Amino acid sequence: MTEDAAETLFTRARSYNRWSFTPVTEEEIRRIFELMKWGPTSANCSPARFVFIASDAAKARLAECVSKNNQLKVQQAPVTAVIGMDEKFADHLPFLFPHAPSARHWIAEPELARTTALRNSSLQGAYFMLAARLLGIDCGPMSGFDHARVDAMIFAETSIKSNFICALGHGTTDMLLPRLPRFNFDDVARFA
Repeated sequence: MTEDAAETLFTRARSYNRWSFTPVTEEEIRRIFELMKWGPTSANCSPARFVFIASDAAKARLAECVSKNNQLKVQQAPVTAVIGMDEKFADHLPFLFPHAPSARHWIAEPELARTTALRNSSLQGAYFMLAARLLGIDCGPMSGFDHARVDAMIFAETSIKSNFICALGHGTTDMLLPRLPRFNFDDVARFA
């Protein structure tokens, strides 16, 4: 990996709150997805489901579901991705993990299924953001929203629940916080 790629993905990248008027195209979103889908998940379970909010009407509805501080971020972003998790992802394991025909039964207990869906859809959402950054699309991830309202609006009558949302676009310095501190390795990590 080049130093420029490392900076694009990590050290120079920021979480944006405001956006330019430059659009994010369907082609760009599809390209991001095509990169993201190759990221690993346990037993290749791939529980993430995506809905891309791009129309003004859909943005307005979604903005009503997010915290006050996130409303303008959603309204101004060209696209906001709702990253969901399919709690019945195991139904797809015969296709996704075909060399283990009994894999769908490994996750039969509902709480294990929910935990697995949450963990792995979070991974997929992170892969999605890294792919977006790699392709020049800035991200503004959010957890400040009413999950029940978003689920009713987007995932009603499905086995999918919202995990987090992420605004996508070309960020501006408006409302961009100074770079915040991070832990050093020795503060949070050790070898055993």
